[in-house]
Amino acid sequence: MTAMTEHQPQMTEPGFRDSVDMMFNRAVALMDLSPGLEEKIRVCNATYTVRFGVRLRGQIHTFTGYRSVHSEHMEPVKGGIRYASSVHQEEVEALAALMTYKCALVEVPYGGSKGGLRIDPRDWDEHELEQITRRFAYELAKRDLISPSQNVPAPDMGTGEREMAWIADQYARMNTTDINSRACVTGKPLNAGGIHGRVEATGRGVQYALREFFRHPEDVAKAGLSGKLAGKRVIVQGLGNVGYHAAKFLSEEDGAKITAIIERDGAITDENGIDIEAVHQWIAKHGGVADYPHATHHTDGAKLLEAECDILIPAALESTINLSNADRIKAPLIIEAANGPVTAGADDILREKGVVIIPDMYANAGGVTVSYFEWVKNLSHIRFGRMERRADEARAQAIVDELERLSNDEGLGWNLSKNFKERYLKGDDELELVRSGLDDTMRTAYQAMREIWHSRDDVPDLRTAAYLVAIGRVALSYRSKGL
Repeated sequence: MTAMTEHQPQMTEPGFRDSVDMMFNRAVALMDLSPGLEEKIRVCNATYTVRFGVRLRGQIHTFTGYRSVHSEHMEPVKGGIRYASSVHQEEVEALAALMTYKCALVEVPYGGSKGGLRIDPRDWDEHELEQITRRFAYELAKRDLISPSQNVPAPDMGTGEREMAWIADQYARMNTTDINSRACVTGKPLNAGGIHGRVEATGRGVQYALREFFRHPEDVAKAGLSGKLAGKRVIVQGLGNVGYHAAKFLSEEDGAKITAIIERDGAITDENGIDIEAVHQWIAKHGGVADYPHATHHTDGAKLLEAECDILIPAALESTINLSNADRIKAPLIIEAANGPVTAGADDILREKGVVIIPDMYANAGGVTVSYFEWVKNLSHIRFGRMERRADEARAQAIVDELERLSNDEGLGWNLSKNFKERYLKGDDELELVRSGLDDTMRTAYQAMREIWHSRDDVPDLRTAAYLVAIGRVALSYRSKGL
């Protein structure tokens, strides 16, 4: 009893915002920053709280929303808008801070921002959601908290292409002469100025992050693993947009086995691997994984976080892995597809156990990276690949024709395979260019992190390395402004 009482003060779980600050403080303690600059980088510049009314179902309903701007070391600032009944100011500010560091880490030229509306989208039909979204967008846009040059939202939990299209249209109605109005928000549908590959981007980024990790045997060994991704047992928590795409790509393209999927109504397991597409369609039809016929259902889904596996992918909400379960986590490698799924206290426990964590600010940066590509596309007013694709094909065709001529005229006996010719002669379309740019971004960012991780004895993990890279780049931006 006495021992438990003495230990109790250490078991207090920090809030999400406190966790971000604790991880920030751990990194800056290893840096040579002036106290003033350190404080400037840490604090959230501004948070706007809006309460607005919308007449629905014969009465006025009042909604509360937030838009937080963490850092304007670069502009515009960037960050998603989430719809959830649990949204609150501390959460939005923590997510805005993560956006600052995330953008700096993957070198997209944005400051960090985030937005949220305290609403459960399931409580309202589509027409009502459109009215609510347009009014929220109006309240933000008239204060320049939505703007192609100042503040560019994107989808987040509870929002998607549909909501982004409504926001873009509302902004255009308010700014009829702004030729760049479509760049006011990213994550739009293709017919409203979106870009190929945006929906899959965050999940695809998780895949590319794991591929890059497994290219470095030394890093794989730190997690107590060996070999490549093929055959690795993976548990995915949350089969939303991010979890679904990450699981689908890892299983279909890299040969990983998804052995468990955790959802709100429990979990399903199959040691031989789960058919992700079949489960995705089942959830779309039935609303959960209960009664899915081709795997074993477990009522207590959270317990599966503690199951044996090689890779654990928390892809749902923050604070999923915390002081209450961290010591029972068996996965040697965790990749944070969600924002803040591991609390600061849990992070300490897992690090002491030797678990390698690929941190959220890197792992789920695919979304903001492809959002950047969409923003550039909207500002340039042209689809990627439109001008150069056929010219590239023509040059490739000229080379193939010359090789075949030499083979025939000189009797060299070369035979170019049909598969090679088809792949070589095909010019890259927008989706292929987007995936190439995302792959390059994820590789480069990981290499920046691992260089610090391996070169400094005082950097114990990839998260600290990521913060060091990101904070260092933000500091350079502020110093160039004269701060």
